[in-house]
Amino acid sequence: MRENDILEKEEIFSKVLRAGRRTYFFDVRATKADDYYITITESKKFTEEDGSFHFKKHKIYLYKEDFASFSEILNDMTSYVLNHKGEEVISERHQKDFKKEYLLEKVEMEEAIPSISSFTDINFDDI
Repeated sequence: MRENDILEKEEIFSKVLRAGRRTYFFDVRATKADDYYITITESKKFTEEDGSFHFKKHKIYLYKEDFASFSEILNDMTSYVLNHKGEEVISERHQKDFKKEYLLEKVEMEEAIPSISSFTDINFDDI
């Protein structure tokens, strides 16, 4: 069997989720016995100071006998997060205008705090 035939047979069905600098690959693959399993790969892009970049990948292999339990736990975990924190993304990395909001809040806070010059000068020798 040629190498291309093996690669074509191994990858049966795929979907990709792009999420910022992370990409998730969901692939259905075949075992040597021609049974199916799923791989979930997280690929994260890292940029170096010189402008070059590299990817770090992490892979999970999920076999049919674990599908039901995996799906149930994943559903429980996502439901828990959404029920307790809602769907709004509050991570500063995901807020495109985070810096603007942060600077605006900082300016408002500085305006609310009296400046040093507005305090009365007290001479402790008089006490």
